[in-house]
Amino acid sequence: MEKLPLWLATIALPLLIWQGNPAVALLVGAALTLVFNRSPVPGSSAAGKYALQTAIVLLGFKLNPGQLMQISADYSALVSVYVLGTLALGLAVGKILKTETKSAQLLASGTAICGGTTIASLSPVIQARADQTAVALSLVFLLNAAAMFTFPAIGHYFELTQHQFGVWAALAIHDTSSVIATSTLYGDEAAMVATTVKLGRTLWLIPLILVFSVLQGASKASLRVPLFIVGFIAAAMLSPFLAETPVIGLASVLAKVLLSIALFCIGMDISRETLRQLRGAALLQGLILWALVVPATLFLALRLG
Repeated sequence: MEKLPLWLATIALPLLIWQGNPAVALLVGAALTLVFNRSPVPGSSAAGKYALQTAIVLLGFKLNPGQLMQISADYSALVSVYVLGTLALGLAVGKILKTETKSAQLLASGTAICGGTTIASLSPVIQARADQTAVALSLVFLLNAAAMFTFPAIGHYFELTQHQFGVWAALAIHDTSSVIATSTLYGDEAAMVATTVKLGRTLWLIPLILVFSVLQGASKASLRVPLFIVGFIAAAMLSPFLAETPVIGLASVLAKVLLSIALFCIGMDISRETLRQLRGAALLQGLILWALVVPATLFLALRLG
């Protein structure tokens, strides 16, 4: 009985990879943890992280340098306005609701930039309590899951193009994993646009940590550029030289496999304790902020024509 969760996970994962829907993989991973009240796979968080980062690098092979630079240039201003506007809006909503300052900062920053990665990076800098960090992370996990199951249907309802959907997903969804998974469900072009725009958004984590470090007087802050972003850019630069080889097709297939593995592992982080942490003004702040961000970014995507 003790080994049953691991056996179930071992059986489920190949089926999920074959089925190819990352949203379902996340749901199954979460269900296993919730049913057995513990993660079925030891070290699943680290495995999910590395699977996701490798998938992102492999997705770079589907772009070429011209596409990468064009998409980045086209949306750098929009991403900047979105990040700064969402930060300001999130902090204002937190103040109105009288959310604890550090909780408000975590939720506003996580919604603006990169969800769980931002929250986990910012938490030690501002010396947030464990419960404040847990509430923010828990809410982000659940909103990511909601996005994966609802965004494709909304996109089809409004007849969004692949490009429009990619931009919408990149701005409105918190975590990189969920942005890529959701946009992949909509189409390959949407995934390429979403990945590029989202990684530009992720880079805002560096100035954010720097600013909060200065404000808090923190002497130790991680300000390095994530290596998977460097790998993604390198892959895009190499793609023209590999266009006539099987590498591009193999990279595409492997990226989808790794994405299902990553979402399955991420799903296993959604535990009963995760759900119990959801409470108070912080929960309301996160929900209100996202309820404002989603339609606003959808409107922007529709305006792209």
